Amino acid sequence: MRTSRYLLSTLKENPVEAVVDSHRLMLRAGLIRQVASGIYNWLPTGLRVLHKVEAIIREEMNKKGAIELSMPVVQPADLWRESGRYVKYGPELCRLNDRKQNEFVLGPTHEEVITALCRNEIKSARQLPMNLYQIQTKFRDEVRPRFGVMRGREFIMKDGYSFHVDHESLEQTYQDMYDAYTAIFTRLGLTFRAVEADTGSIGGNHSHEFQVLADAGEDTIAYSDESNYAANIEMAEALAPLESRGEAKDPYSKVPTPGCHTVDEAAKALKIESNQVMKSLLVRGEPDADGKYELIMLCLRGNEELNEIKAGKLPGVSNPLEFATDEEIFEFTGAHPGSLGPVGFKGRIIIDRNANIMSNFACGANEDGHHLINVNFDRDIPTYEVADLRNVVEGDPSPDGHGKILLRKGIEVGQVFMLGTKYSEAMGATVTDKNGKNIPMEMGCYGIGVTRVVAAAIEQHHDDKGIVWPDSMAPFTVGIIALGLGKSEEVKNASEKLYNELEALGVEVLYDDRDERAGVMFSDMELIGIPHVITIGAKGLAQGIIEYKNRRSGEKESIAADQILENIKAKLNI
Repeated sequence: MRTSRYLLSTLKENPVEAVVDSHRLMLRAGLIRQVASGIYNWLPTGLRVLHKVEAIIREEMNKKGAIELSMPVVQPADLWRESGRYVKYGPELCRLNDRKQNEFVLGPTHEEVITALCRNEIKSARQLPMNLYQIQTKFRDEVRPRFGVMRGREFIMKDGYSFHVDHESLEQTYQDMYDAYTAIFTRLGLTFRAVEADTGSIGGNHSHEFQVLADAGEDTIAYSDESNYAANIEMAEALAPLESRGEAKDPYSKVPTPGCHTVDEAAKALKIESNQVMKSLLVRGEPDADGKYELIMLCLRGNEELNEIKAGKLPGVSNPLEFATDEEIFEFTGAHPGSLGPVGFKGRIIIDRNANIMSNFACGANEDGHHLINVNFDRDIPTYEVADLRNVVEGDPSPDGHGKILLRKGIEVGQVFMLGTKYSEAMGATVTDKNGKNIPMEMGCYGIGVTRVVAAAIEQHHDDKGIVWPDSMAPFTVGIIALGLGKSEEVKNASEKLYNELEALGVEVLYDDRDERAGVMFSDMELIGIPHVITIGAKGLAQGIIEYKNRRSGEKESIAADQILENIKAKLNI
């Protein structure tokens, strides 16, 4: 590709709207341009990268016997009502009506559509297992699109769905897809970890996320320093401490703490550490048939964070977790948030495992501007439950019993799910088994965020000059810079000859034939991240040499002009 005939849309300055490196470099290198909040054009250079990612995905999926199909972005709302997700999915589901007022949604995922398709096309267990996938546009109406394509509203996803006669067959395909994803992200040159994960709005009973390790990640990964244990922090169990609870001392008493609304403010006023203050939060219970619910108190050490995923999975607690409003809290306790505590609370109390060993601690008095000190369980709080409520922290023992927990930020680029019969039961997707009985099909679901993979790769592979692509993702393999092309017939002839020879070998070449300053051409090649860059100039040719530079290592070589083609072929293993 000649730059004179190519849409090379690089920017010299850093865009002010870009917060993370991947967004900044994707804009500067001319990969994307914003159309609306969270919606982007993919320019030719960016699209070439996307196609590289998609090709690797297709190869690995096809190796495992998955079959590609295509489903619509616009989906009937009735399918989502069948599955029960039309309301439950929430405001991220973009709803719309056509001219006849038929209700539709823009697909954020395709469980409903694929289940409806397969309930019609698959009738016998002899047709199973079946593994289908697509690479297609999705839309999720994110409340706060950010970080460029990392958290966009419109994006490209590889989503796959498998159908099975029993759980054993599902487990085999789940492992096949786990292995395929491992191969895909390895071939893409990414440093990643597969971690245990929550199933979220997709549902099911077992899941793994594939997390690219990067400081810009929105997820936190917990992993052992001595074993292969790894989990999203949402799923990482905080083991019960081995220490026992201390002896109760003086009776509790009430002390004024005016203006104290946080744990840290209360600790400072009481002249104690925050880990000796009990943090009390009120959440809603699971609603009954009439929509009524109780308020439940969750208690943790003041220096620890509530894990909302864990709390939402507790029996009787609203899922997803819903916090009580200030009005509900005041009506039930007579106090506002910041002054709440378990002593005298007339409702269900659940305390974290770590908080369970606290003794002689402080907590809110359920009276504004006051706290209690020297509070103890059993003596002052006779009824309570104990559960794992908190986020793990670095240094916690690993849940598998080997080593200690370390934390690292990650970008989720893929996830695999065991859905079980969640959708097939709700939507009547059954097959006839060998006994002639209709049974719901077991299902699996497997997704890769194709556009997010590009951003994640840049977060891991860049320097102060631009993107440093893994070879498998680079938009072009070789760049040719022709210095003074319009002034030297020798430069023109040598550049054209090498360009044509490499093209004939099937090498993807970006040939910079612009009438530009050398500095601009060098900067653009480095910004775009071409792995192998060849510079042809009159001075070098006069000495019989051409310069080669490796983008990743930065190393330069002076190569004999008549050996440049063979040298590049050797570097590319062709």
